[in-house]
Amino acid sequence: NKIKLTKNNAKLFFEKTVKQRNLKNNFFDGYIGFLSYELQCSLINIRLPKQKSNGFKDSFFYKPQTLIKIRKNIKIFSTQIFSTLNQFKREKNLLLLKKKFFYEKKFKVNLNLNQYSKLFSFFSEKIREGKTYQIKICQKYRNKSNINSIKFFWKLMKANKSPESFMIRDDNYSVISCSPETLIDKKNKIIKTKPIAGTLKKTKKNNFYKAKKFFYNNKKENKEHNMIVDMERNDLSKICKVGSVRINKLKLIEQYKDLYHYVTEIVGVLNKKITTFDIIKAMMPGGSVIGCPKISTLNLLNNQEIDNRNIYTGSFGYIKSNGDMRFNIIIRSLLNYKKISEISVASGVIIGSIAKKEYDENYIKAKSILDIFKK
Repeated sequence: NKIKLTKNNAKLFFEKTVKQRNLKNNFFDGYIGFLSYELQCSLINIRLPKQKSNGFKDSFFYKPQTLIKIRKNIKIFSTQIFSTLNQFKREKNLLLLKKKFFYEKKFKVNLNLNQYSKLFSFFSEKIREGKTYQIKICQKYRNKSNINSIKFFWKLMKANKSPESFMIRDDNYSVISCSPETLIDKKNKIIKTKPIAGTLKKTKKNNFYKAKKFFYNNKKENKEHNMIVDMERNDLSKICKVGSVRINKLKLIEQYKDLYHYVTEIVGVLNKKITTFDIIKAMMPGGSVIGCPKISTLNLLNNQEIDNRNIYTGSFGYIKSNGDMRFNIIIRSLLNYKKISEISVASGVIIGSIAKKEYDENYIKAKSILDIFKK
């Protein structure tokens, strides 16, 4: 099954559709899919002005029929009669639907340094006026391509494994991602979130010890991190028992192919009457890729950013019929649609930020995906 999610059917989907049990499916009884940034905004009644768009505005959830576990041994679980021949036919038909795979090695960016700096100055003034405390400017890299998403995903995983990575290949679009950020991890009544706020370029000179020292001693990085952690604690407090929200792991350093991240894990115990839809609205969009305070910052962003975000800073994940779920934040991701590949990134503006440094940070975040087009 494939369900297109909208503002009109989202509540029904999360509160009723996902709870319908499938007794044949004992390996995974639930749905996998994503909510776009635009849908997340509409669910909390944030107005979306007209912006430039590549035409992709959808959110989809899928009912899995087959699960393949790739460990030391490959295990296949399915509600369908599975055969190698049928799989080969499906793959062949999908390839026939696709025209020849191709891709350019170079990308064009929607904001050059001068354009970025003007937007940076505008938001810096809004911070001084007290309209926001921190805000994330989105930048997009695009090229002409029709990629083999499976091949590109494995190239990305070899280069930059991440805990929230995923791939979607549908008839008319595909997404590959090496997202490192967990927005929602819910099991029974326990809910966790793991905001990332703080980035350092990885070099031969910057080893893990030096990265740790940099983050702990950098006032700007700590200020930015503390703001986001406080906001995520506040989001959890809306849906959790009073006094149950706490920091589980404070200011960890995580390392990836091209960078280090500054990460905190927050945990809470959900209120009894809280529904799945309540959780979605409280936690999405994820604050670490928006800024804070959330609502006023969302309004500022939406009215100033040239291009719509579509999947970027939305959330991909799964939800089971028992209500357990896990969703990431869609960052470090590529959308391939209508022969265009689009990579979106964002960096934070606070008092003390420097436009050129934040602009360069965006490139560092995009680099792991940009590099797979060079191979």
